[in-house]
Amino acid sequence: MPLSEKVSVLPVEDVMHPGLIECLPQTPVAEVAVLMAELGIRCVVVGGLACGDDGEERFVWGIVSDLDLMRAVAAERLADPAAKLAVTEIVTIAPHEPVARAAQLMGEHDCAHLIVAAPESQRPLGVISSLDVARAIAWGANQA
Repeated sequence: MPLSEKVSVLPVEDVMHPGLIECLPQTPVAEVAVLMAELGIRCVVVGGLACGDDGEERFVWGIVSDLDLMRAVAAERLADPAAKLAVTEIVTIAPHEPVARAAQLMGEHDCAHLIVAAPESQRPLGVISSLDVARAIAWGANQA
């Protein structure tokens, strides 16, 4: 089987990082940087309760990426709350989708990570990064 076919059938759930590294919306950006550095990660999910237009409370979330962090450093905004920085577009993918689809979405949305979400509830389950896609390609090349 050619490499492209291997990556096109390998499911995201086989290469994703299960679970999320999260922080509260009020967490200072400097603390988000510490989380990223200590854990060797490139994004942190910012989550909390928010009140919708209908008055109902719901869980909302955003992402602070490594690039968002660099923009905050350049703008001297390390004391800002993470919620102000969580501007990276949230792009989701289902765990059963192929890794090739993850690569396609990353390219289309110019991002280096996707949130893996349950198809029924859209509840976040984990993250797949561009490095995870590269690992899948390397695995496929080693299987050839």
